[in-house]
Amino acid sequence: MKSKLILCAAVGFALVSCRQAVKENSPWIDHALDVALYQAKEMSALMTDSLDRMPRTLYTGYNMDFLVEQMECDSTVFMDSLVANPPASEIGKLRTCNLYDWTSGFFPGTLWYLYELTGNDTIRQEAVRYTNRMYPIRKVNDNHDIGFMMNCSYGNALRLDANDTIKAVLIETADNLCSRFNARIGCIRSWDFGPWNYPVIIDNMMNLELLFNVGKLTGDPKYKQIAVQHAKTTMKNHFRPDFTSWHVVSYNNDGSVEKKQTHQGKNDDSSWSRGQSWAVYGYTLCYRETRDSLFLRHAVNVADMIMKRNVAADKIPYWDFDAPVKEDTPRDASAAAVIASAFLELSTFVPDGQKYFDYAESILKTLSSDAYLAGKGKNGFFILMHSTGSLPHGSEIDAPLNYADYYYLEGLKRYVDLKKQSN
Repeated sequence: MKSKLILCAAVGFALVSCRQAVKENSPWIDHALDVALYQAKEMSALMTDSLDRMPRTLYTGYNMDFLVEQMECDSTVFMDSLVANPPASEIGKLRTCNLYDWTSGFFPGTLWYLYELTGNDTIRQEAVRYTNRMYPIRKVNDNHDIGFMMNCSYGNALRLDANDTIKAVLIETADNLCSRFNARIGCIRSWDFGPWNYPVIIDNMMNLELLFNVGKLTGDPKYKQIAVQHAKTTMKNHFRPDFTSWHVVSYNNDGSVEKKQTHQGKNDDSSWSRGQSWAVYGYTLCYRETRDSLFLRHAVNVADMIMKRNVAADKIPYWDFDAPVKEDTPRDASAAAVIASAFLELSTFVPDGQKYFDYAESILKTLSSDAYLAGKGKNGFFILMHSTGSLPHGSEIDAPLNYADYYYLEGLKRYVDLKKQSN
């Protein structure tokens, strides 16, 4: 089977990647990696027989009065969108997802980053094994999240070994993502469900990295052209004057805007924290790939907005920047991890980059503390605690999330690399 070819190719890059493994770190990084390695090995073993599943989160429930307090509105506004509360017997237990879930590629990607950071060969083997599971996704064309799913898994495999099988998978996936681009609208369609005519979400900025990567692999300019046009259209329509972003912008068939909403935030005019993190990450990567100062200025403006609007004392954002600031207001460690990773890259592009580096460093140290980093064997073998998936849907509130772990480790890798360069 073609999907097994990755395993053969993986052997060839073991020594190369091991040379990149971190030998000396600050104690807090060593501790974080020790915990992450333990958790990932245990999670991998736990999921061994679940060949078409990936770990996503733990089951959590919700209290309606608490949601009303957080949303600051009557329950009739959001109650129709709520997911069902799981049975009490399921609370705290592992919630997996199938391979077609938008988060399925994050666990393989987490394993790749752990291998890169530690040089642990057992983790390398697990990264290969879980990446192989994603092989069927190369045929999917009904959502934009295939960028997340395949770039985080196969894309990280490609960084560590330029294998023809991996390239073919990524090219096929990128072609499917391009099929969702509408030239008249100037964007890649995000969802094929819901009341919208042509919905585009800010999350979609993250999937452009797949197109940039495949453009370089093939030399075909179409991938980069589509990514750039999507980023420019999103910049035009997704952002308010203060550089906060709506979550969803839906377009009419002629390219005009149908409506603007915030589907997973407090209300349409609020600033959903993870949406803001997707924005700064997305435009930073667009500048990296194009060197177009338009994207850099936008990334800086969004980053400065985040530092101004994020009022959490420990810099781990509340689930929405406009959420009521209370002791029990849920945080979103996933948004914090994405911000930290993006800020570290952004710090290398601007003269005053130290402020972004310092902000990211503060986030990573906090995420690596007992307040957010799980104890070994706890938290369902996820690495980070205290993320929020979608509070208005009653989903994944104060829970671990596989993408929080992924971007946390990506942030640690970027941090370690920058510290090495400065020494």
